[in-house]
Amino acid sequence: MHSIGTPSMWLGFLIFVLAVICIDIFLLGRNPSHKVSIKEALSWVLVWFSCAVIFALLLCMISKQRALEFFTGYMIEESLAIDNMFVFLMIFNYFHVPAEYQRRVLLYGVLSAIGLRFLMIIGGTWLVREFHWILYIFGAFLIFTGIKLFSKHTHKVDLGENPIVIWLRRHLRVTEQFHAENFFVKQRNKWYVTPLFLVLILIEISDIVFALDSIPAIFAVTNDAFVIFTSNVFAILGLRALYFLLANMADRFSNLKYGVAFILVFIGTKMIIAPWIDIPIVLTLSIIVFTLGFCIWKK
Repeated sequence: MHSIGTPSMWLGFLIFVLAVICIDIFLLGRNPSHKVSIKEALSWVLVWFSCAVIFALLLCMISKQRALEFFTGYMIEESLAIDNMFVFLMIFNYFHVPAEYQRRVLLYGVLSAIGLRFLMIIGGTWLVREFHWILYIFGAFLIFTGIKLFSKHTHKVDLGENPIVIWLRRHLRVTEQFHAENFFVKQRNKWYVTPLFLVLILIEISDIVFALDSIPAIFAVTNDAFVIFTSNVFAILGLRALYFLLANMADRFSNLKYGVAFILVFIGTKMIIAPWIDIPIVLTLSIIVFTLGFCIWKK
């Protein structure tokens, strides 16, 4: 499939992302650490959603089909990110991370996630181009994951028994307390990692696991690497705001797990039946939006 992304479009988008990250780190990052309120989180969610809409409108001037694919992919990524947000919340709660320190951890998570998505998308695009049948494997995997998520009973997970946490505590010098937003501190002429560093590692690993669902899912919509990457990045850039909104209103979004499970099964089914039944992009987008809206309304 021919990609809509020209070298100038790739360069322009990467410059935009770099500018946004620099503003976040060097301008907004100067503000004192604070707990993000519902109002602030909702404002940023709307800002990033508006940016995605504007980008879709710009794409529409080049190709309406690609613009629709972008926005559908963006909504898929946003919906699948919701389940990952609850994993983030569990990690922060287990380590008792103060709300004012969570923003920095998520910022570094965003930076690494963008690089990871780029590599996975390039690799995935090549695989689909060379071995088209792999889409059926992606579809079956998404269906399996969705059914597993739907049937999974909610239970308290003890991260203290997590093999990764156990390994890190055995092989690293970890301080007992947090030291502001620092990941490393020097004590008694030795370098130590803080519990915040352990949190960062777990956030990074959970994002890798999350990408195993999200990247295959978007191939049900498009094979255009530029559309896939931009939709992923816009979803990632709004990830922190989405987390703080969910963290402050977790009870309101308690049914979203079932919506995410349904979307995974639907997208997986769409990928498998594509050679025989073509589900229009507009219908796909409508089903995703309706599912999310219904699960939020049906608390």
